[in-house]
Amino acid sequence: MPENPYDNPRFFARYRAMPRSVGGLQAAGEWHALRRLLPDLRDKRVLDLGCGFGWHCRYAAEQGARRVVGVDVSERMLAEARAKTTTPLIEYVQRPIEEIDYPEGAFDVVLSSLALHYVASFEDVCRRVARCLAGGGDFVFSVEHPVFTARGDQEWHRDAEGNILHWPVDRYFQEGLREAVFLGERMTKYHRTLTTYVDTLLAAGFSLHRLVEPQPPEHLMDQPGMRDELRRPLMLLIAARRAAGHGAAHP
Repeated sequence: MPENPYDNPRFFARYRAMPRSVGGLQAAGEWHALRRLLPDLRDKRVLDLGCGFGWHCRYAAEQGARRVVGVDVSERMLAEARAKTTTPLIEYVQRPIEEIDYPEGAFDVVLSSLALHYVASFEDVCRRVARCLAGGGDFVFSVEHPVFTARGDQEWHRDAEGNILHWPVDRYFQEGLREAVFLGERMTKYHRTLTTYVDTLLAAGFSLHRLVEPQPPEHLMDQPGMRDELRRPLMLLIAARRAAGHGAAHP
């Protein structure tokens, strides 16, 4: 199992204290937009890649999903998810996203929240997701926006007094590994262009259903720094669909 910062006790304590970690989906600035991209989850088999604390897994179960599987590489994240979960409909699995290997047509919906920019090969993930999705199945995910990931340091450009001047964008077309600092810890992420995200999905047999660059909702604007999120895109949300007729039918 590869190492990951979320199992670092110091980092995990800081992450656990974040507003979105405490408040769940309603405290996540993109949830209002991501929720609208999700299909009807009633009687669906749902796979959540990088499930974290299991917020989206529990939402799917509440919406009537027949089966939900949450995959995450972090033991600490999964322990928190299991502690917050009471329904037997949800199964949590410790596994890197890059190693999912479910049978053809095993799921109707695959979702992922802010996890795929930690994965080196988006192309490989798309192939694996395409295999395990039933015909007409939905792949809905969020990632850090390419404008946000391009430079790597992910910091505003400020004046001598610390006031924000602008968000710098550089090396946009040079895809690949970036080093960033998040909650005081150095993180390895992967930058991709918007073209790569969309074309990779199309090449894997998906059709593009929706693409959204969400703005944070008004009810979160009192959080420190949230209004600055209106100055540049922080996240990219994509809803894609596997061609009908692909994958196994429901058991």
